Amino acid sequence: MNLFDAFTMSFGAIVRNKLRSVLTLVGVVAGVASIIAVMTAISVVQSTMEKEMSVLGAQVFQVQKWPAGFNSDGQRRRAMRRPPLTVENANAIREHVSNIDLVGAELWDFGYSVEYRGETTNPNCAICGGTPEYSANNTHYIGDGRNISQSDVKFHRKVAVIGFAIGQELFPFSDPVGKDVRIDGRKYQVIGVFDKKNSAFGGGFDQYVLIPVTTFLDTYGMIGRGGFERSVNITVRAKTPELAADALEETRQFMRRERGLKANEEDNFDFFSSESLITQFNDMTRGVKLAAFVIGIIALVVAGIGIMNIMLVSVTERTREIGIRKSLGAKPRSIMLQFLLEAVILCNIGGVVGVLVGFGLGNVVTLFAPFAINVPVEWAVIGLVFCSVVGVSFGLLPAIRASRLNPVDALSYE
Repeated sequence: MNLFDAFTMSFGAIVRNKLRSVLTLVGVVAGVASIIAVMTAISVVQSTMEKEMSVLGAQVFQVQKWPAGFNSDGQRRRAMRRPPLTVENANAIREHVSNIDLVGAELWDFGYSVEYRGETTNPNCAICGGTPEYSANNTHYIGDGRNISQSDVKFHRKVAVIGFAIGQELFPFSDPVGKDVRIDGRKYQVIGVFDKKNSAFGGGFDQYVLIPVTTFLDTYGMIGRGGFERSVNITVRAKTPELAADALEETRQFMRRERGLKANEEDNFDFFSSESLITQFNDMTRGVKLAAFVIGIIALVVAGIGIMNIMLVSVTERTREIGIRKSLGAKPRSIMLQFLLEAVILCNIGGVVGVLVGFGLGNVVTLFAPFAINVPVEWAVIGLVFCSVVGVSFGLLPAIRASRLNPVDALSYE
C-alpha cells in the first residue's frame, strides 16, 4: 500500500467517525490557539511599538542623564545623583568627535497650553527647546514653513515650530505660518508646522512646540518646576549607519574625559537609541512568550494523551477490520502507517483550526486600538510542526498495537 492509499484510508476513517474526531480535535485546537493568540497579540503590539520607538534615525543615538526605557527605581535613584548634561557638552561633542555629522541639544518641559485669538489648547502640550538638528535626528520633519535655524538659536528669537495637532486645532481654516501664538502666555511667531505623527498609544507626537534652545533657557532656565535641575538630551548622528557603533564608543570616551571619570568609575551618563529601546521591550515580552509557549505545549500534551486513548479505542473497535485486511495480505507496517497517519492528520486539522482561531483572537486588539493587523506566520509553522510531533508521538502506541494484532484472533473478535 502506497502513501496516498494510506492517507486516503486514514482520512476516510476520520470522516466516518465525525463526533469522535471533533472531540479529539478540541484539545489540539485549544493548545495551538492559546499559543498563536498570545504570540499574535504580542506581535501586533510589538510591531506598533517598534515603529513608534524608532523616533531616532537609524544612525542616531542620544546621550542623556537618565537611563532609557524600562528601568528600576534603584536605577532612577542612582541616576538622580549624576551631574546634568549641558548645551556646552553638545557643542564639545560636535567639535571633537570625528565619526559624526549632526549633534543636537534638547530640553523639555510639559503641561502647557498654546493660544491663538481666544482659542486655547488643553494644557497637555510639551515645549522642546532645541537646535536645528532636532528635526533630522528625531525623524520628525517640517510639513509647512521652515525649521528653526542657527540664527534663531544665536539671537534667542521667539519663534516656534508647532505640532500638527496644534496647527489643526488653532488654525483649522488658515495657514499658521507667520501668525503669532502665545505659548505659556508668551508670544512666539510660528515659522513652521511639523508633519503628522500620531501615536497608537495616545502619545503626544503632534502635541508639542519646538523653540530655540537659547530661548527656552532664557525663559525657563536650568531649574525646572519642583526645583529639579534640568539635563540636556544630546542627539548624535553618525556619518553612516556602519559608523554608528564607532561613533557611540568615541562619544563615550570623549564624555568620560570631559567629565573626569577614572578607569574604574562607571559612566555617569546613558545612551539611548531606537534599537536599544526595542531590545528592552523585546526582553520584557520574552517571558510572556515563553509562558504562553509552555502553556500551549502542556495543552498539546494533554490533547495528545486524549488522542492516544481515543486511537486505542478505535483500534479495539476496528479489530475485525484489521484482521480482514491482514488476512488479505496487508503488511503490519501498512496497518501501522494508516493509524499513525490518522493521528497526524487529526492533529494537523486541529492545528490549522487552532492557528486560524489564534490569529483571530490575537488580532482582536486591533478593534479597540489603532494597531495594524499582524499575522506571525513563523508561529503558525511552529504550531503545525508541534502538532505533527504530537500526532506521531501519541499515535505511535495505538499504531504499533494495531500492526501487531494476530489476524486469527482479530477475525474472531466480537
